[in-house]
Amino acid sequence: MRRFLVAGAAIAACALTALAQQPPPDGPYKVLRAAKVGGEGGHDYIYADSVGRRLYIPRGAGRGGPAGTPPAPDAPKNRISVYNLDSLELVGEVPVIGSGNGAAVDPKSGHGFATTHPSITMFDTKTLKVLKQIDVAQGNSPDGIYFDPFNERVYSFSHGTHDATVIDAKDGSVVGTIDLGGTPEQAVGDGKGTLYVVMQDRPGGVAVVDVKAMKTTTHYSFGDAATGNGSCNGLALDAKNGVLFAACAGVGPGAARGTPGQPAAPPPPPAAPGAMPLTQMVILSAKDGHIITKLPLAGGSDGAVFNPATMEAFSSHSNGTMTIVKEKNPTTFEVEQNLQTMLGARTITLDTKTNHLFVMSEERGPAPPPPATPPPAGQRGGGPPIVPGSFTIVVVGIK
Repeated sequence: MRRFLVAGAAIAACALTALAQQPPPDGPYKVLRAAKVGGEGGHDYIYADSVGRRLYIPRGAGRGGPAGTPPAPDAPKNRISVYNLDSLELVGEVPVIGSGNGAAVDPKSGHGFATTHPSITMFDTKTLKVLKQIDVAQGNSPDGIYFDPFNERVYSFSHGTHDATVIDAKDGSVVGTIDLGGTPEQAVGDGKGTLYVVMQDRPGGVAVVDVKAMKTTTHYSFGDAATGNGSCNGLALDAKNGVLFAACAGVGPGAARGTPGQPAAPPPPPAAPGAMPLTQMVILSAKDGHIITKLPLAGGSDGAVFNPATMEAFSSHSNGTMTIVKEKNPTTFEVEQNLQTMLGARTITLDTKTNHLFVMSEERGPAPPPPATPPPAGQRGGGPPIVPGSFTIVVVGIK
């Protein structure tokens, strides 16, 4: 009996995934601009400072040559590239020691912070000069980052130590750490002293943090191993109505996260042969964690935002799509549109002044032929090469 139930669930998952790939025939959003700004190196999170009118994108250094040889002297360095949020012209760059993941800004103090391995870089948002390097505990791997205006503190999230490093945005001092009980990704605060952090771990969930006590008070679960969601990377909040939007890359034991040209580590065996992981947005109550509904996404999410001006949640995906979910009321939600953006545009940010969304990616050439011998266990094979100078910022808005 259990076998038939699993097979039925797999068929339903395939059907819903197919549905997610069929966008509504029309919708209010379109790509307004695709600015090819260039610049080489990796990238992860994108961050819009709506007050300071700047866009922050951490960029990685150029890769070395064959057999791990050092990069050429003129190869790009690790830095935070800073753009004018309106014109998308490059304002300047913050030099950083290690590769960066994310950035956040305190508009009041004029201090910016970036998760740059193996430390956190604090910089002046006007001069773009580095103010200090903030050390973190051994084993800490700074990744996602969030500024909470409630207490003017910055939270840096570590996969390796399953915690958040708390920093005073005024002077860059480390206030302490918060045990999150899982692998954290995106976070969002309600402006009243509660921080929500989405967990990548299967079956997925949200850690609820009391920022005054600097303590995780509870966890909201997305279900069990068979019905929960894995690789949940995006989190958004309707603070007024207390609704959370968790964007996940898959459901059940076959869920896995991936990046174009760089597939994730092999996932656990799927629930049934041929079953397709179902990508979902889990919509739940911020007050008690009960799941209101789950809606299909057009791809594996790596970021989410909510716009209170339009009552819409947005999820960006590595397959080059963006799903827009409309909140009709606090208990009724629908997929309003699945929009094509750019392949690899997997993280997202919102400019609350213009209501524009920003994603980013680069063009890729043809995939190389498969190697004569498979790469060693635990190593990824080569993906399609990046086209030099093709790094692009994509702006999405109302037609």
